[in-house]
Amino acid sequence: MLIRAFALFLLALAFAPAHAQKAATLTVYTHPSFAAEWGPGPAVKEAFEQTCNCQVNYVVLDSGGDILQRLRLEGKSTQADVVLGLDTATMETTRQTGLLANHETDLSALNLPINWQDPVFVPYDWGYFAFVYDTEQLPNPPKSLEALIAAPDDLKIIIQDPRTSTPGLGLLLWMRYVYGDQAAEKWAQLNGKILTTTKSWSDGYFSLFMNGEAPMILSYSTSPAYHMAVDKTDRYQAAQFEEGHYLQVEVAALVDSSDQKKLGREFLDFMLSADFQRHIPLKNVMYPATDLGDELPSVFDKLIQPEEALYFDPKTVTDNRRQWMNEWLDAMTR
Repeated sequence: MLIRAFALFLLALAFAPAHAQKAATLTVYTHPSFAAEWGPGPAVKEAFEQTCNCQVNYVVLDSGGDILQRLRLEGKSTQADVVLGLDTATMETTRQTGLLANHETDLSALNLPINWQDPVFVPYDWGYFAFVYDTEQLPNPPKSLEALIAAPDDLKIIIQDPRTSTPGLGLLLWMRYVYGDQAAEKWAQLNGKILTTTKSWSDGYFSLFMNGEAPMILSYSTSPAYHMAVDKTDRYQAAQFEEGHYLQVEVAALVDSSDQKKLGREFLDFMLSADFQRHIPLKNVMYPATDLGDELPSVFDKLIQPEEALYFDPKTVTDNRRQWMNEWLDAMTR
């Protein structure tokens, strides 16, 4: 009887559906701040895996720009099913690779400062670039971009390289939006106040700014929320600029060559659920892409509220990025 029962068990295994024996794997290319232990990635992975018969595998690349370059290099042989960590400054260039598929996600739940109807990219958070300052070192910060540029050179700031950093590129677009063809001249004036230009946001923020090397750093208007909620301090605040602040929307997309398209679309749908979005405010330290209602941490009510969201259409960024980058390089090397 025991032998017969064991034989029946082996027979059942042989005819069991493949998915019951091995869960599908969804490979997501992303960046360190999302996948880090302190970021939203681990909680998102756990929550999504509870809804699917799958495993989420993060492949961590240095930045959104690196995700784009990796995707270009690998082409249709890429292992990525989903790319997560691109933004409005890089999405059009990524679209032009022809390597992405339409998402088919219902976008009606989105709550963004701009109307969003893109068929390829699904937003998962958004925020404004801002200069965060140390109130103990700088009790009276500049109140406009123009005031910062005109400040004495003993006011030192830290910025990030627009070739390697999302905030760095954001400042490039911010300056261009405000000053147009005068941007190169304004960069040259700002240059004397730049203590250093770091490769990444984290290099500047944690290694330099938080150690008191400069009283001001390019970051996000939401950065103080983390300090207030987690560090329990109001010491670090964002300066509100009269000209307005440049908007960033972070996005994800489905890779067209993926053999897990159904699962990938399920993940993109999941991004707009509360089980994903509730991890954004204090783990990615950005605004959620949907309205969380009472779940939004109360510290977000204390953040600056820019009077105007400055924003270039993604195609405009792609069409002009090289020229604007060259203007910045020329101004920085004068």
